[in-house]
Amino acid sequence: MSTFIIEGNHRLSGDITPQGAKNEALQVLCATLLTDEPVTIHNLPDIADVNNQIYLLEKVGVKVTCLEKGTYTFQADKVNTDILESDDFLQCCSRLRGSIMFIGPLVTRYGKAMVTKPGGDQIGRRRLDTHFLGMQKLGAEFRYNDPRGIFNIKAKRLQGTSMLLDEASVTGTANIIMAAVLAQGTTTIYNAACEPYIQQLCHLLNRMGARISGIASNLLTIHGVDSLHGAEHTILPDMIEVGSFIGMGAMVGDGIRIRGVEYDQLGIIPSTFNRLGILIEREGNDLLIPRHDHYEIESFIDGSFMTISDAPWPGLTPDLLSVLLVVSTQAKGSVLIHQKMFESRLFFVDKLIDMGAQVILCDPHRAVVVGHDHQLKLHAGRMTSPDIRAGIALLIAAMSAEGVSQIDNIGQIDRGYENIEGRLNALGAHITRVE
Repeated sequence: MSTFIIEGNHRLSGDITPQGAKNEALQVLCATLLTDEPVTIHNLPDIADVNNQIYLLEKVGVKVTCLEKGTYTFQADKVNTDILESDDFLQCCSRLRGSIMFIGPLVTRYGKAMVTKPGGDQIGRRRLDTHFLGMQKLGAEFRYNDPRGIFNIKAKRLQGTSMLLDEASVTGTANIIMAAVLAQGTTTIYNAACEPYIQQLCHLLNRMGARISGIASNLLTIHGVDSLHGAEHTILPDMIEVGSFIGMGAMVGDGIRIRGVEYDQLGIIPSTFNRLGILIEREGNDLLIPRHDHYEIESFIDGSFMTISDAPWPGLTPDLLSVLLVVSTQAKGSVLIHQKMFESRLFFVDKLIDMGAQVILCDPHRAVVVGHDHQLKLHAGRMTSPDIRAGIALLIAAMSAEGVSQIDNIGQIDRGYENIEGRLNALGAHITRVE
């Protein structure tokens, strides 16, 4: 198990470029299973979750060719569906939540899929109902093999239908879209997720010959086609990494430029940091985060207490609440962080409290942060990263703290952030990886 040793209180300055979006990458990789022609994907991040997804594609027989760093070609012309039943394949699926999105492409093109309950962040219950209910609506049958913990899904050609999703699940929507593009007839999906990741997936599928309309809305219409062909696709910069760098710039920055952020795809992320008093300067497609010796949390227009909460797109992504919470510890004022979607995501705050932060964990979903206004610095501590986003938030806290901190289980951070210590050390951080 790897560990970070962080010498805190070093200011960061310089330029940094965000990696390709992890969540988008996991979706478009699965889409390569929908055609026997080559699909080329650019800007793939070199992170554990993406590399594991590529490994799973190779396991089922997809030809994977690395053209250059971040650019791969995938060709699914000789997929071996028998491998789906192997213990080795299913064990690999159990370590990666993105494996659940194999269901849609495999069922619609090959008539069957088999996956185990997927892994991922331990941030509370993450149900799979939306995936399975959507597949059932399209005509698939699934059975759960309790002794092996396996979902077995089978279908002849799927049939287009209308459906209203019970939740705007991003991965659930992606799975249903990929299943519907080769279904017979027309499918409408209401209450569909419409995050930029989903929009990008739809654009790729349309370039492959799919017929999807309503992109960027929560009502998608998909006219099924008989087959898809190859295409090229470039993954967006990771908005979560952009938000993480904004937080670092506010907490420990001495002037940081975040390059090539695709600003129009960031939604309300910049304005949410503005509510904490953080100044963000836009220069073309770059963001400049100046040094902040002081930033003050706003109140609402009526003077009421500031609350920051997550919501489906175009609301605030839940993946940034951990970073916003840490940044709030050095603001002037107080804020309520309300994590609505996952009941275990705020449990990392006890580690911040041990570092001297003034945080009240009201319940599994809400925490009140009383900012120090840089009058009282966090102090170093030893921590364990429980998930990707809490891990990066703890890393930001450690970089701002007095003394030397240790973060264990940084494999969680590696799942979502490419060479994070090398990139931050280039800005002036003092982070050492110990195996």
